[in-house]
Amino acid sequence: MFARTLEHNDHVRRYAIRHEENGGWQITTEQDGRVRRHASYTDWHRVEQARLMIDIEIASLEEAGWRERN
Repeated sequence: MFARTLEHNDHVRRYAIRHEENGGWQITTEQDGRVRRHASYTDWHRVEQARLMIDIEIASLEEAGWRERN
C-alpha cells in the first residue's frame, strides 16, 4: 500500500504500511535494518495519523539531504 526507502551516506530508513487480510494495517519503520516502530491498527483514522507523521519525517529527512533509494 505504501513503501518508501531513503538513504544518506551509509544509512537507510524504510517506511511501510501494509493492508492485512483481516482488514487491519501493519505500519513499520526501520533504520539501518532495525525496526524502530511496528504497530497494528484496525482503525483507518489511526493509519492516516501514522502516515501523516511518516510524511513529516520523510520531508524533514529530505531537507537534510536524504534521497529516495532506487
